[in-house]
Amino acid sequence: MPGGMQSRMQVVEADITTLPAGAIVNAANERLAPGGGVCGAIHRAAGPALAAACAKASPCTTGDARITPGFDLPADYVIHAVGPVWRGGKEGEPGLLAGCYRAALDLAAEAGCTSIAFPAISTGIFGYPAPAATKVAVETCRTWLSDEDRHMDVTFCCFDAATASLYETELTA
Repeated sequence: MPGGMQSRMQVVEADITTLPAGAIVNAANERLAPGGGVCGAIHRAAGPALAAACAKASPCTTGDARITPGFDLPADYVIHAVGPVWRGGKEGEPGLLAGCYRAALDLAAEAGCTSIAFPAISTGIFGYPAPAATKVAVETCRTWLSDEDRHMDVTFCCFDAATASLYETELTA
């Protein structure tokens, strides 16, 4: 990469709320309200100020993202990305999922972040098949990073070994 600064993508199996990063990404709902899964964990770890900040930043349409401070998290910011609910793949789900990854990367860059950590957006209660979602996530981040003026360390933070394996495979494809 020109300019000597390298961006990289990596996979870790960890609790995203423990990662020191410029930004961590929350798999959010359109209301940016505390929910279950990774969203609930991020809200619990960040403290009650996050819900108040989310209320001011909402709503957020599917395929987009909003940014708030990280509050009690080791990350500077939380980027709330609203991925699509899986409806069989015929209702624009891949484009919407790619859009929320791009929006999150753009917000992180605008905030001056040099690192971002993503969960497996839309693969929990939103039902997006993990192999297909992983492909969209990695391709979207790879394309975004291909612009020589963009530099960001991207971590795909996986909750379990099976998901981490999907990301490892996709990164080496």
